[in-house]
Amino acid sequence: MQILQKAGSAGLAWLESMEATGQGEGLPNLNLGAIVNTLKSGLPGIAKLCSRLLFTGIILLIGLRIIHSAKKFLNRTFERMEMEISLRKFLVSLTNAMMYMLLALIIAEKLGINPTSLIAVIGSAGVAVALSLQESLSNFAGGIVILIMKPFKVGDYIITSQAEGTVTNIGLIYTQLLTVDNKSVVIPNGGLANSSITNVTAENERRLDFYVNISYQSNLRKAKNILFQLMDTHPYTLHEEGRMPEAFVWELGESAVVLGCRVWVLTENYWKLKFDITEAVKLRYDEEGIEIPYCQLDVTIKNQAVP
Repeated sequence: MQILQKAGSAGLAWLESMEATGQGEGLPNLNLGAIVNTLKSGLPGIAKLCSRLLFTGIILLIGLRIIHSAKKFLNRTFERMEMEISLRKFLVSLTNAMMYMLLALIIAEKLGINPTSLIAVIGSAGVAVALSLQESLSNFAGGIVILIMKPFKVGDYIITSQAEGTVTNIGLIYTQLLTVDNKSVVIPNGGLANSSITNVTAENERRLDFYVNISYQSNLRKAKNILFQLMDTHPYTLHEEGRMPEAFVWELGESAVVLGCRVWVLTENYWKLKFDITEAVKLRYDEEGIEIPYCQLDVTIKNQAVP
C-alpha cells in the first residue's frame, strides 16, 4: 500500500511540475490542473479500496484453509465413531455449507455489503424451498433420525407396515429393502421413522416356538417325549444356561391336544431348524402311530321317497 501511495505521489509531482513549467501546453484539450485535483481527491479512496481488497483476500485464504482442515478433522472423527457413511457425508456437507456461508458473510461485510440484507434474502429463499419440498423434507428428517438412532442397519431383516425384507441401503430420503423373493422395495423414511419396526436379525440368537396338535386318543406322554427328543438332539439347537429346550402341553383344544416346544437357535439357523422339525415331527408321529388331527366334515344323506 505504501508503494501505491508513493507511486501516486510521484505521478502527482510529475503533473504539477509539467503544469508549472508549461510543458503541458502542447497537449490539446488537456487540463492538467483538473487531472491533478482529481487524482488528489481520489487517491485516498483508491488506497482504501486496495487495502480492503487485500485484507479481504487474506481473510478468504485463511477461511478456506480453516474449512479444509475442519473437513478433514470431521471425517476422521466420524470414522472413529463408526458412523454410517450416508450420515457422515451429510454432516460433513452440512458443516461445510455453514462454514462457507459464514465466510461469505464476513467477506461481504469487509467489502462494505450489508450482511443483514443478504441474510434476509437467504432466509426468504430457504422458506420458499421448504414449503415446496415439505414432503421431501419430512422424509429427509426421517432419514436423519434413522441414521442417528440406528433402529436397523444394512443387512438386517426388518418387518414394517409397508413391507419386509433385508435392508440393502439406507439413504437420506428412502430406505431400500430386498424381499425373500428378490424384489426391491423402496420405503420413504418419513413414514418409516414414524411407524413400528421389527428388527428380526438385531440379536444373534432367537427362540423358536413350535406347536403341534395330537388327537385325544393318542399317547400324550409319548408324543411329548418324541417332540422334546427331536428338538433336543437337533444340531442347530443351543444348550445354554437359562435357554435349554423345553416341551409342554400348551392347550386342551376342542378337537385336539396342543403340544408346544421352545428352543433357542442362532438367528441364521432359525428357518432351517423350523423346517427340519416340522418334517421330522410328522414322519416320527406317523411311525409311532400318533395321530395329528385335521378338520373334516361328515355329510349324512337321508334317502327320502320321491312322490
